[in-house]
Amino acid sequence: MGTITILPETTKNPITLMGERAGVCWGGDISAPEKNYKRGMDCIISGHGRVMEYVNVELVIAGYSARVEREWYTHIGGSPTRLQSSTRYIDYAKKGFDYIIPPSIRRNNEALEKYQALMAHITEECRSLEQDYGIPKEDVANALPLGMTASIVDKRNLRSLVEMSHQRLCNRAYWEYRELFSDISRALGAYSEEWKWITENLFLPKCDYLGYCPETRPCGKTVTGRRRLKTP
Repeated sequence: MGTITILPETTKNPITLMGERAGVCWGGDISAPEKNYKRGMDCIISGHGRVMEYVNVELVIAGYSARVEREWYTHIGGSPTRLQSSTRYIDYAKKGFDYIIPPSIRRNNEALEKYQALMAHITEECRSLEQDYGIPKEDVANALPLGMTASIVDKRNLRSLVEMSHQRLCNRAYWEYRELFSDISRALGAYSEEWKWITENLFLPKCDYLGYCPETRPCGKTVTGRRRLKTP
């Protein structure tokens, strides 16, 4: 679907960094990476989540709909920041735009034809408003659909992502957001061995994190209780 690019400013060894930051306040030896790693794991397993806020994550998120990117912005914990493709400076009426096709539409040939025709109509009318009537592109941009794709440069910390995973990996979350978060999880998991452990053990839907489903309308998934984390 879309693409996730992990920027080099992202912390390479997050567990070790967490242990190093905690060690300063614990009066511990922070000169040895293995001690920092062990201390960082202890923080995670003990539920001391504040140290996660020292782990920096910087991403380029591209090829997802403006609709799901608006949902991404709702997770504001830990003072994240982001930039998004500009509808003021990019001339979409001239260059056109890519868009998301939901699976429910893609499976239906007639619906797919109507959907693509709708997008083509929007593109043509935007072009006409700009070129035939002299409407500024920043005003024409109001007609662009939420299904249009865009790119984000996003900066946040690990704690924000862990909290996000509980909600957005839930089976009841919007399908595109589940795909987006899963793509981010895979990209971070490939970034380093420490990230691999984090994505496999901390990025969880809320039922797996809590040990039960708090939704009033559960999806029906079997939950066997919250598992205790163990040091690898």
